[in-house]
Amino acid sequence: MQLNLDNNFNQTNQQGNAASYGAHECMECHEILSDAINGINQFELYRPHVKDQQLGQILDKQINFMIQEYNNLVNHLHNRGIKPGSTYQAQNNFSPKLGLRNPSPESPNYNINQLNDRDIASGMLGCAKSSAVFATLAALECTDPNLRNMMKNCVISKIDMAYEIFQYMNQMGFYQVPTMQENTTQTMVNSYQPANML
Repeated sequence: MQLNLDNNFNQTNQQGNAASYGAHECMECHEILSDAINGINQFELYRPHVKDQQLGQILDKQINFMIQEYNNLVNHLHNRGIKPGSTYQAQNNFSPKLGLRNPSPESPNYNINQLNDRDIASGMLGCAKSSAVFATLAALECTDPNLRNMMKNCVISKIDMAYEIFQYMNQMGFYQVPTMQENTTQTMVNSYQPANML
């Protein structure tokens, strides 16, 4: 019976009736493309409200990359070929400021005209973080090696995009990093020891 099923599968494949992608990876691509459209649209909505030039440059750079990444995936799915995947290039020569430095209180804005650079940067960060999660799940479902590599590159890019906007937020005091007392940190870290090799 198994031989018969394999023959039927091969005949279906040769006739061109079989799908090019598995069901899970097809649905994951749908999620990734929908998420990309939402992210691009979200950033476009933010653009007129940006006041800080540095934030505007980051936003423009990230939108352009997101559009390029979206088009690469669409072209791959349409069998138009795939451009060699590149990942987002962010500056990484940064030392974060640790500790709380009189953070200003936050609350929701009820009017779109109240959006400020902190709100926009925070929205951009949330977008990158959620997109990284979607792309990770998609990569785990891909059977096509090229598609899987595209998803892996997407994960790396979203991580770097998130870190780039975190750097800006940390520098501006929008994202402060709480710390614990040194003895608490050391107690936790020292509770883990290297494994003994067999």
